[in-house]
Amino acid sequence: MAENRPYNDYYNYLKSRFKAVTYKVSVDGGFTCPNIDGTVAEGGCTYCNNRSFVPKYLDRRKSITEQIGQGVDSQRMRYGAERFLAYFQAYSNTYAEVEKLEQCYAEALEHPEIDGLVLGTRADCLQEPVVALLESLSVRHYVAVEVGIESVYDTTLKRINRGHDFSAVTEAMSRLSGRGIHIGAHLIFGFPGENRAHWLNTAQVVSELPVDYLKLHQLQVLKGTVLAREYYDTPFRTFTFDDWVELVSDFLELLRSDIAIARMSGSAPPHMLIAPQWGRKKHPEVKQQVMNTLLARGTSQGVRHVISPGPSAQS
Repeated sequence: MAENRPYNDYYNYLKSRFKAVTYKVSVDGGFTCPNIDGTVAEGGCTYCNNRSFVPKYLDRRKSITEQIGQGVDSQRMRYGAERFLAYFQAYSNTYAEVEKLEQCYAEALEHPEIDGLVLGTRADCLQEPVVALLESLSVRHYVAVEVGIESVYDTTLKRINRGHDFSAVTEAMSRLSGRGIHIGAHLIFGFPGENRAHWLNTAQVVSELPVDYLKLHQLQVLKGTVLAREYYDTPFRTFTFDDWVELVSDFLELLRSDIAIARMSGSAPPHMLIAPQWGRKKHPEVKQQVMNTLLARGTSQGVRHVISPGPSAQS
């Protein structure tokens, strides 16, 4: 952990590896998802609206090379970035024929500003031929896979139309582990039917997975989703800003200390967000308040973590 920072920060995780200020550049490779195209299910996850987290500059009609050029200029201007990773973000970016994946990844890696790949995907889109391709690329390049876990509870995964159970996550991470591939994970807290005990237990479950870094999001009710209709029909509670800060602080105390924290909150565009409404509070404010809370407590990430035999399916 960085000096005076009571959690393992992803910014420093990347800077330590690349010896420079390193940022991801979002890329739309034109992929879809197996629970949208009918392979697993139809309609997608109940909470998901891809437009809520894809940068405005992305246009899948443009080539990957063109998208990277725009993204590099944007990240360099906004954040002073010095090195860049191609972040295939929209939909499931390991869900295609291996030949197509190889072509897309190669185009990104051929860009002179790109030092590696970050691939957002689902656990059921990481079969062995795909993982073998990623392993081969990792010999010469940084390769990270961000697995959308969302919930470790099978009842929730079924309710949100995820299209797979938690065992798919453990199986995918077992295939990825030990092959030179960096593993990220994404969690969403706040789904109806779950409570504080569920979310704190998730820290223990995720800590036993071979995860290098983690993203945490509060559940956001977005326009144009099945979840929005459910919310209007039967309103459910969403997090206040203060409640979220407290939960994340408690969660980090229970989480394995070496897992880097890439995000502590979601930030959907205001015109798409129904709930929760936090006013002008943004992701940096969440991070600052969580840091302040941990420092005030005199604690840090992992201080209450307990080693257990391994992750198991949750009901």
